[in-house]
Amino acid sequence: MIVIRGCEGFDEMQACVDMEVEVWGYCDGDVIARRVFLVAKKIGGQVIGAFDTSLPGAPERGDAGSMIGFAFSLPGLKTGADSEPVPYLHSHMLAVREGHRNQSIGARLKLAQREDALARGIRRMEWTFDPMEIKNAFLNIHKLGAVIRRYEEDFYGVSSSRLQGGLQTDR
Repeated sequence: MIVIRGCEGFDEMQACVDMEVEVWGYCDGDVIARRVFLVAKKIGGQVIGAFDTSLPGAPERGDAGSMIGFAFSLPGLKTGADSEPVPYLHSHMLAVREGHRNQSIGARLKLAQREDALARGIRRMEWTFDPMEIKNAFLNIHKLGAVIRRYEEDFYGVSSSRLQGGLQTDR
């Protein structure tokens, strides 16, 4: 069974860091540190995990050892020239371990972000995605119904991710 819930404590935040390296192959300069996950959650961001409780030794709620995916967002304020600041969340990362992909876990994590945001009165969420990754584009546009407002070339600059293969980080 897959349990989707907010991540808690140092071990689960470290599991997110470890998964960054596993999924994207990041080097130190691109990895988001455990303390950033902790601070983001404390100031209104989201660190939501997917836990496979059918794994041997996994507790009913899951734990760091049974985490198979996570979604991470940062809080922000949108300001316009003539409007009050509006709180929003910027979903920065979504990762699912290779052996658990194509099971709608990424979509479930994104929907959990939405539910949490709405429960807190936050009505806006933004994120970037790699339009050259067909599964990424399918999830964001088809499954989640994202509205594309802009295209930015080389948004993150050079990345150490093996998935980028030296290409620009267009979003």
